[in-house]
Amino acid sequence: MSTVRLTRELLAMGYTSNELARQSRSGELIRLRRGAYVSEVEAEPEGAARHLRLVEATVPLAAPDAVVSHVSAAVLHGLPVFSGRLDRVQLTRTSVPGGKKRGGIHLHAAPLDESEILDVNGIRTTSLARTIVDLGRSLPFEQAVVAGDAALRRGLADEQLRLCLDRSARRPGMANARRVASFIDPLSESPGESMSRVTLHVAGVPAPTLQYEVCDTLGRLIGRADFCWEEHRTLGEFDGRVKYGRLLKPGEKIEDVLFREKLREDALRDLGWQVVRWIWADLKAPNLIVDRLNRAFLRAHR
Repeated sequence: MSTVRLTRELLAMGYTSNELARQSRSGELIRLRRGAYVSEVEAEPEGAARHLRLVEATVPLAAPDAVVSHVSAAVLHGLPVFSGRLDRVQLTRTSVPGGKKRGGIHLHAAPLDESEILDVNGIRTTSLARTIVDLGRSLPFEQAVVAGDAALRRGLADEQLRLCLDRSARRPGMANARRVASFIDPLSESPGESMSRVTLHVAGVPAPTLQYEVCDTLGRLIGRADFCWEEHRTLGEFDGRVKYGRLLKPGEKIEDVLFREKLREDALRDLGWQVVRWIWADLKAPNLIVDRLNRAFLRAHR
């Protein structure tokens, strides 16, 4: 957690209003929101890291019963967030008549069961289950799936999610939330794999087996593929930079990983498997991925 200082704390430490204004203009202090600052060396300019600072700056000024929720809760839980809704801190309260947006806060009015509230680094936050339900109701399908897959990998239990869905049954957007809940899978091991799975699903590609292990004729493991269409003898691989970073062994360079991956792919092809790879940029043109897969399916049946 970064050191967010409220104006009242800085004044109590001996700063004057003029000094705060001067340091804010010079960049020594970064103004996160009205009444909250972080030092220049701790400032994160973009994305989830900056949103976390906004949450830290907002919570001390919020009502005592406010609970960090939705995208803000996802950030606190460390879930991958692909939403543009990071300019406002999202809070949920049960004691207000309706939701509203003001002063960098998006306030939701909704019932919260005590089991749906956790302490995350000293901040009252919706549980993983409630967070995924809220994201499923409010975000595009693919963004909610990315977070949901990650939540399952973090230990979110199916029963917890089911109970939360039942408690929220009358909330708007629940059809979308249930669709997300039925689709998410902990075997999607990265945001790229989650986005790929959604892309393939929307394009009408048959559902693949995830994390498929391929062995040779002696039963020795040759490799594990992100996606497999066994009936078509075709494997699919999402190639992301983070993935190759995870495969690095002590003392290795990325070139060593790439060479090892090439040898693995050669061995898979020798066993009669088709291998189709894609990267982030390809997900913006899903027809290209589908065409590659269809050609691989045809080759496998010749």
